[in-house]
Amino acid sequence: MTGVLTGFVVIGLIIAVGYVAARRGVLPDGAQVVLAQVSFRVATPALLFTTLVAADLGQVFSGTLWVTSSAALVCAGVFLAVGAVRRWGVGRTTIGALSAGMVNSANLGIPIAVHVLGDATLVAPLLLFQLVVFVPAAVVALDLSGPDDGTPRWVRLTAPFRNPVLVASVLGLVVGALGWTVPELVLEPLTLLASFAIPAVLLAYGISLHGAPVPGRGPDRGAVLLATALKLVVMPGTAWALGAALGLTGTDLFVAVVLCALPTAQNVYTYAVAYDTGQRIAQQTVTLTTAGSIPVLLGVSALLG
Repeated sequence: MTGVLTGFVVIGLIIAVGYVAARRGVLPDGAQVVLAQVSFRVATPALLFTTLVAADLGQVFSGTLWVTSSAALVCAGVFLAVGAVRRWGVGRTTIGALSAGMVNSANLGIPIAVHVLGDATLVAPLLLFQLVVFVPAAVVALDLSGPDDGTPRWVRLTAPFRNPVLVASVLGLVVGALGWTVPELVLEPLTLLASFAIPAVLLAYGISLHGAPVPGRGPDRGAVLLATALKLVVMPGTAWALGAALGLTGTDLFVAVVLCALPTAQNVYTYAVAYDTGQRIAQQTVTLTTAGSIPVLLGVSALLG
């Protein structure tokens, strides 16, 4: 389980840098929002595009994808249903659904895929599902549920199609599917921008922890605990049950359950800041699932590895 521990140490150190910087006051006011917005509107689209143009789209239809994506949708669906009944609002409920079903498939998933599963490409199907389906669907909901500030209806309805995350995902898929080669003069600067996406998210998240309440407390306690339970217990459990029902065994079943046991992606916090909704839900769920996923992953490895 060296890969699991290494992945947690790496992201933990970067988060700690953000926290210490905020605590010592070395960053100006608003640095957290600037980092999150730059990641969401500039670096993350570059990351999505460069990832998708180089992806093997045939992996989208792999056996583990149906299991992991179904488990993610089950957890998101449960949160959406509870949020609707409890009237948490579209924005907060959408962020909570992402927190319950979106896994840290990049900066934790890839190291774990390499060191634990032995193949970095094993994380690609779930990563593609999140980039192509999960995130675009969420940002469409967030765009359409924004406050009515007098903006014409046609502008609001077309807002999702101007969202950088969705645009980058679609462009990456189209270019990759058509087999076009992106010129190095274009790809190199995009790759450089993409490399800033994850550090920016982690730094912004670390800054947000300074002065933040203890996770699992406060007005969003119910939503946070629900998202955490769905992510750490229901999602890997659902993957295990679905995988077994579909005939997955051995390594394939192990891969599906491990991927679903990963903690909530820090990117969810970026979306919460970008749309100014559900920040506490995203922040506290990321914290609780990151800590809680360690024993879960160790248990999965002991049972199925």
